[in-house]
Amino acid sequence: MDDLGRDVQQFLTRMRARLTPGEAGVTVFGGERRVPGLRREEVAQLAGVSTAYYTRMERGNLRGVSESVLRSLARTLRMDDAETKHLFDLARSASEGARTPRARPRPRLPQRAEQLIDAMPDVPAVALGRLGDVLGANALGRALFPHLFPENGRPLNHTRYLFGDDRAREFYADWEHDARHVVSALRLIAGRDPSDPALMALVGELATHSPEFRTWWAGHTVRIHTAGTKTIRHPVVGELTVAFEPLTLDSAPDVRIVTYLTDPGTPSADALDLLRSWVATTPVGFSPAPPSGR
Repeated sequence: MDDLGRDVQQFLTRMRARLTPGEAGVTVFGGERRVPGLRREEVAQLAGVSTAYYTRMERGNLRGVSESVLRSLARTLRMDDAETKHLFDLARSASEGARTPRARPRPRLPQRAEQLIDAMPDVPAVALGRLGDVLGANALGRALFPHLFPENGRPLNHTRYLFGDDRAREFYADWEHDARHVVSALRLIAGRDPSDPALMALVGELATHSPEFRTWWAGHTVRIHTAGTKTIRHPVVGELTVAFEPLTLDSAPDVRIVTYLTDPGTPSADALDLLRSWVATTPVGFSPAPPSGR
């Protein structure tokens, strides 16, 4: 079984195991159940397919499975929007067959987007690539996440920082919550483009060096993260909670600009005001990393 097949198997097995017979409306006639959640034959019956056909799918083969069957399976297993999308991505990748790994161009922050970031100096803004590469930031964004911007070096990759830099566990008040979100986001990317060499290299590196990443990656949890809040322990202004909102770019779909705000009248708002004052009097050096080959 190839890597994609194993991903399909892990995902469907997890979906089946989390759903109890009672939740699925399956009548249980006594006796000890040997598996958590639903049995394969129960999933097959609820989804309207044969047990053999569902077993083939759960064993990693989604090649040629119709959209109607996928939607029926998603309904049966009570998948949310992110999980349903992931199932369809896995099926599309399976139907396309094995592809030669091909490096994607390194994401670049368009010049107009860079100007936009600099034009909103009162709002922390950081531009990120799909795998966590930091592509740009305004002065307040650099000040809000100082570890990502070494004074005499290139910006750190945020994903590697989370799992490979001990400072991240202190900086993020709920490190596990934020780190799990990143693993989930990478899982969604893997479903869309499982042959991306950069993604495979990053996942292999993190799985080798981080037991948490290795465990959560195997758990195959997927969630769509569009906005939310995070609490950070800033080395200059102390603890504050910021709401983040990603902005997508039609001209650069692999890039998102993440902005950070605080609720007015809160201690977090006071802390961000203090950081603005600090930025106004303290130089924070950072230049976006040049594209490869320059």
